[in-house]
Amino acid sequence: MTRRTVVITLTLLLVLLVGGGLWLRFNVDSLVKRAIVHYGSAITQAKVKVADVEIDSANGRGRIRGLVLGNPRGFHTPYAFKADDIEVVIDIKSLTGDVIVVRRIAVLAPDVIYEQGEKITNFDAIQKNIEESLGLSQTPVGSKPRKLIVEDFSVRKARAHGSNTYLAGKSLEVELPDIQLRDIGKAQGGVTPAELGQIIGKAVTQRLLAAFSWERVKKSVGNGLEKAGNAIKGLFN
Repeated sequence: MTRRTVVITLTLLLVLLVGGGLWLRFNVDSLVKRAIVHYGSAITQAKVKVADVEIDSANGRGRIRGLVLGNPRGFHTPYAFKADDIEVVIDIKSLTGDVIVVRRIAVLAPDVIYEQGEKITNFDAIQKNIEESLGLSQTPVGSKPRKLIVEDFSVRKARAHGSNTYLAGKSLEVELPDIQLRDIGKAQGGVTPAELGQIIGKAVTQRLLAAFSWERVKKSVGNGLEKAGNAIKGLFN
């Protein structure tokens, strides 16, 4: 290889590196937003919306605003989960590798609607859809989603509204216990978006099951909605 060829090659490499860095810098936000909407909607079979994503490509710190997880078919409440502000920290270097490392996801004061349908709840339906998605995930290598490791996931001060047909259009509200999960996917070398959704979904569903006992509420409805609310709150005592 001549000196001229070496210089040209190094110049091209420099251009590619700088160009790639600029592309990454200005596209991290849209990449994260598209991934949340695409994979979230696909695995839950419910519409996922995100208002805005801002990620600092220098340190990976950012915010996800206006995240809304809708309900699967057959449910009537406006959504299952809504969070106005989510703090995220991503290892920017990992975006170019096979496994994306998320240092932190912190969800503060989300709003949850727990709807009891004719046979199952909306969160049961979402969990079922995620499990079906996992069963159908045997796709060609080229189309498989990147895997994820989430080192710290938390949900704080979540409010849950319970909705059921026998409440006559009214709802019951409780504050859910906080959720803290660490090193999701670390032992496995990463998890798929569907597997991550299943893990987080189970954690949320467990809190909802602990907060709402529909059978106890149903028995209490005959004595008034206020007593039904006390039946739920009594589960924390």
